[in-house]
Amino acid sequence: MHKNLLLIPAFALAATSAIAQSAPEHQDGPGPNMVIEVAAADGTPRGTITLDLLADKAPNHVARLVDLAKSGAYDGVVFHRVIDGFMAQTGDVEHGKMGGDLSRAGMGGSDKPDLPAEFSDVSFEAGTVGMARAQDPNSANSQFFIDLAPAPFLDGEYTVVGQIVDGWDVLNQIKKGDSAANGSVSEPDYMSKVTIVE
Repeated sequence: MHKNLLLIPAFALAATSAIAQSAPEHQDGPGPNMVIEVAAADGTPRGTITLDLLADKAPNHVARLVDLAKSGAYDGVVFHRVIDGFMAQTGDVEHGKMGGDLSRAGMGGSDKPDLPAEFSDVSFEAGTVGMARAQDPNSANSQFFIDLAPAPFLDGEYTVVGQIVDGWDVLNQIKKGDSAANGSVSEPDYMSKVTIVE
């Protein structure tokens, strides 16, 4: 099933900007934290991103991310869709592993069932982490995205699962995709190792 973010209204995308956002000042809450080591396609380390997962806002989605990370499922998964001034998407454990055929990256999930939406009052700001899904709001599975800029048009449409608390510079250095191909990235960066700190 296709899990890429759905049709974002043209007016909303027009409102996004390639102007670099200053680092968001999210406070590190009770966690758990997801620590993502990022590498370029050739294996060169880019640095580490730390996400504070919001278990109080989306307990089932956070439990899924934690489970997949602890099992090693996210290790080697590419950032298959990165749109400058909008977001970086990853997490396709089915079709998005480095070394495999990446032609279908972004169309898969995991071997676990899809999750019912857990919408909250948390707004999509720079550094907010959301779950990608298909047209059905209850179809999030393993893919997630990190906003590179405020995206309030996603509020109430996608489940918020966390916020970046460290590594904003690393996030912004992730290889961007082709805007004419909906952000699809050739020779993408990837999550070399994902761990959970509780």
